[in-house]
Amino acid sequence: MFGTDARRQAARLIAAASAATVTFFGLTAPVSAAPTGVVTGAADAVPGSYIVVLKSESAAVPSASQALARKYGGTVGANYLSTVRGFQLQATAFQAARLAADPSVRYVEQDATIRPAGVVSTQAEQVTWGLDRIDQRTTKLDRSYRYSAAGEVTAYVIDTGVRISHQEFGGRARNGYDFVNDDRVAEDCNGHGTHVAGTIGGKNFGVAKDVDLVALKVLGCDGSGKFSDFIAAVDWVTANAKLPAVANMSLGGPVSKTLDAAVNRSIAKGVTYAIAAGNENKNACKSSPGGTPDAITVGAVDKNDKRASFSNYGTCLDLFAPGVSIQSAGKGSNTAVKTMNGTSMAAPHVAGAAALILGAHPDWTPRQVRDDLVGDAVAGSVRNPGSGSPNKMLFTGKIAS
Repeated sequence: MFGTDARRQAARLIAAASAATVTFFGLTAPVSAAPTGVVTGAADAVPGSYIVVLKSESAAVPSASQALARKYGGTVGANYLSTVRGFQLQATAFQAARLAADPSVRYVEQDATIRPAGVVSTQAEQVTWGLDRIDQRTTKLDRSYRYSAAGEVTAYVIDTGVRISHQEFGGRARNGYDFVNDDRVAEDCNGHGTHVAGTIGGKNFGVAKDVDLVALKVLGCDGSGKFSDFIAAVDWVTANAKLPAVANMSLGGPVSKTLDAAVNRSIAKGVTYAIAAGNENKNACKSSPGGTPDAITVGAVDKNDKRASFSNYGTCLDLFAPGVSIQSAGKGSNTAVKTMNGTSMAAPHVAGAAALILGAHPDWTPRQVRDDLVGDAVAGSVRNPGSGSPNKMLFTGKIAS
């Protein structure tokens, strides 16, 4: 009897031990790692900020973005509805990588810093040589500028904001949106955007002197910003643009396929884009949005039609325009004037010229506008245009004739 009970007790102990062993291995068995996808990196990356593009062109982005954030973690910022179908996400690197593996996601790329493509000079000149130069075919300036009307055309200035009360704008400038502070007043605390707007449509310094101007702020007081805000601004323009319309982007950064795709889709919907080539003295194809194929990418020249030492170059350029010692509106007061250098200053000359063309041909497509500008540009006048660059100098004389 004792032997039987002992055997039963031993059996119970063995069973308990076996159960304990199973439970132990159940707790410590390796769990398969959560799948992760590829997140495209970026130079000058914004830590913790990502741009997500969805596969479906018909996706309900606001609900899809929130569902993905709930599933993988992170906080949704702007939703992109009118160009690419996607959104900005604040998340950890691990959360972004997990989200990138979701079947509904086309790709995820790291957000990056954008900066204006212009620098301040020390002394304003008395003669606006840039306007004087673009209405004639040679560098022998005649101190005059002939121009036509750009009535009913709207220019969207994607920049640091605009001092809309400046006398240069004569009540034609208005606020669009401030993507830095998420409000509707695109105040300029840097000065870059006001200068750019003045070159596009100022009454004294502007190429298209009667164009309407809309300020969109994507850069802060220090002149830097994020690609995600830039994409949101392009999305806003695409959704809200009053055609005929041009948009100027005198800023850029590393290559972003999302930004380039957004700009191309905005162009496909009828908005003509003038883009600064960049100020790094390198191939413009290696930057965004300077490498965007459907936009008008602009390099800078000095008074002698020599490519500026800082100007980017290459096959992604369409033409050159004045970009050294350019005088325009300043932010300090309603009468302030400032002189700046950069491809930032060259691009708005072209944006203004595009507005003049649309004033005469309001039904033209962005491709027709670009082809007309490039076709009328002065060939062979640019000195040292850079490897692969088109030797073309902006000419508006035909538009005014």
